[in-house]
Amino acid sequence: MESGDQALQRAIATISQSDPLPKLLEQVRLGRMKPTDAGLRAVIDSWMDTYRTVIESGGFTRQALRRIDPHPRLAILIECGVLTGEQQTVTALRASFERAVAAAAE
Repeated sequence: MESGDQALQRAIATISQSDPLPKLLEQVRLGRMKPTDAGLRAVIDSWMDTYRTVIESGGFTRQALRRIDPHPRLAILIECGVLTGEQQTVTALRASFERAVAAAAE
C-alpha cells in the first residue's frame, strides 16, 4: 500500500507533467501565442482534467491537499487572460478541490 507521502509525490509528478505554466505561458507573455490559441486551450483543458482526476483520486490529508492547491496556478492563468474565473472547467476544478479538502482528514 502506498504511503501518504508517496501518493503526494506521485500526484505532484502527474500534475507537473502536463503543467502549461513553465513553457506555454511564457509564449503568451512574449506574444508568440495568443491566450485564445486552440492548442493552448487544449493543453490547459487537459491539464485541468488531470489536476481534477488527481484531486478526486482521494487519500490525501488536508496538509497534502494544500501542497497541490490549484488556486495559485489558476490565478496566474486568469491574470494572463488564458482563463476566466467563470469558465466551467475552472469552477469545476475549484469545487473538486474544496470538496476534497472538506472530506480529507487532518
